[in-house]
Amino acid sequence: MCAAYATFGLAPAMRAGGVLHDGGYQVHRDFVDFIVDGRPLLFRLSDLDAVSPLASDVPPAIFTAQVRSLLLESPAPLPDGRYVVYGCPECEDLACGAVTAVIRQDGEDFIWRDFAWQTDEHADLDLNGYHGIGPFRFRGAEYRTALNALLNGSAPDTRRRVLLIGARVAVLAKLAAALRTIGVGADIAHDADGVPADELRAYGAVAFGHAIGERDRAAVRRAFEEAEVPVAYVDGLAPIVPLLVAQIEHALDQGPVARRRLTGLTAADGGADIEVTSACRVTLTAYRLDRLSRTHTHDVFDGVLEPGRHRVALDAGAVKGRSYIVARTSGSVLVTAVTH
Repeated sequence: MCAAYATFGLAPAMRAGGVLHDGGYQVHRDFVDFIVDGRPLLFRLSDLDAVSPLASDVPPAIFTAQVRSLLLESPAPLPDGRYVVYGCPECEDLACGAVTAVIRQDGEDFIWRDFAWQTDEHADLDLNGYHGIGPFRFRGAEYRTALNALLNGSAPDTRRRVLLIGARVAVLAKLAAALRTIGVGADIAHDADGVPADELRAYGAVAFGHAIGERDRAAVRRAFEEAEVPVAYVDGLAPIVPLLVAQIEHALDQGPVARRRLTGLTAADGGADIEVTSACRVTLTAYRLDRLSRTHTHDVFDGVLEPGRHRVALDAGAVKGRSYIVARTSGSVLVTAVTH
């Protein structure tokens, strides 16, 4: 058993939703991630699209039950003292696969060990064990304080509504529908005048269309400032719904940059430069508007990248004219215009 202690903490995280050009979509999920020795535990699992059981969209009674379960105040949900640490972001079915671990107490300490990928009631450590992860020994006081804070109303704020302000009603309607499909609430308005502060507090981001002038933008910002509601502001790059959804998803990411997998993206004619902090799967999609304002979409990269900076070649035909690149991991999204 490990002799050294690991630090334990919690931090807001998200599974980035998105509208895919093939007609599919990914659901947006906000959750609380486990921070072990200052780093998200999920980042040790290089290519895993998953969320912790501490998701913000589960009913309060279930959220509380999950927290108390991690405090070992209720029996383990799986045989051999195993608990789900990360599960499928689309559903809660164990058959989809989950990362589980044995959690037990040793005196005042809490120990997480025997991490494994599990798809049925019993885990096969030889076949599906994460042999390079753990065991972790956490000091009991630190562990309880972090989890009890969630029970005492200190859960991270996860506002998943977006205020859309623009002149192109058809584009706004399509964008609002797309956001609602992935689990992000959206409202359309011309301004924020006269909106009560309590209503403004429901928003985590405001997205402006191209036709909204600086005077009107300043008035919206002033309304949120007077209500003392901090929000992220998004300047829509182009009337392309999947691109705008990606911009909004990035704006809704509350995690500090140091705890994101995807931290840098620039693009020019010849290639895209991407920076990641841990091994993860990255996809790059190019969106282009032609002279008739028709949208063209190209998949330009899909692969696992190691930590560091990487350059991916861009086909000239995919990024000519007004074009944009969306880089995506399971938990992060970045968007940039292609510089010519």
